[in-house]
Amino acid sequence: MFDLGYLLSALPRLLQFMYLTITIAVLSMLFGLILGLLLETAIRRKVFLLSTLSKVYISFFRATPLLVQLFILYYGIPQVIPAFGEINAYWATVIGISMNCAAYLAEIIRGAIRSIDYGQWEACQSIGMTRWQSMRRVILPQALRIALPSFGNQFVTVVKETSLGFTLGLTETMAQAKLMAADTYKFLESFLAAAILYWLAAIVYGYIQAAMEKRVNRPYGHEV
Repeated sequence: MFDLGYLLSALPRLLQFMYLTITIAVLSMLFGLILGLLLETAIRRKVFLLSTLSKVYISFFRATPLLVQLFILYYGIPQVIPAFGEINAYWATVIGISMNCAAYLAEIIRGAIRSIDYGQWEACQSIGMTRWQSMRRVILPQALRIALPSFGNQFVTVVKETSLGFTLGLTETMAQAKLMAADTYKFLESFLAAAILYWLAAIVYGYIQAAMEKRVNRPYGHEV
């Protein structure tokens, strides 16, 4: 029989582990964004060899399950490179999700930049801007406005993907819910409590994203 009292008591217990979920998601998104920008730049500028390697990277990480990637990183690579065995479960999760996230962010960034009219580039060049100045001052701010909704969707996905950290032995929200369920046999209540917390995190971020979109759209006088 469903135990509402246990569900309500499980929420604050699981909430103590949400800081791990959020920090993993934020760090993964940050590192993924940096790597994604590098991948997109290598492809767009057609850098010798790096362009091809970037395309292969994106193809691999988008086509294979994240769980497999985490297992390769945490269990497989240390057999070949022992130094990687020093990485703990927390940072292995961050690195794994970051590398996966970067492949998707690179494509989001590429699509946003390509959506900017080429006349913008020409206008920048006509007033003597370098390519880097054009990108930093004109193209990227506009591309960010276009890509922001997709970034938000990707961040929510990353928050959910942090639950795979328990497969590496990391005790985050999902792992704690699993432990509580195994101890009490209240599987529905435990996992439902975890689901509610993930849902609430997505709702809170939704308000944050809406505020960011409103801010970046203010100069244009309308919303995307």
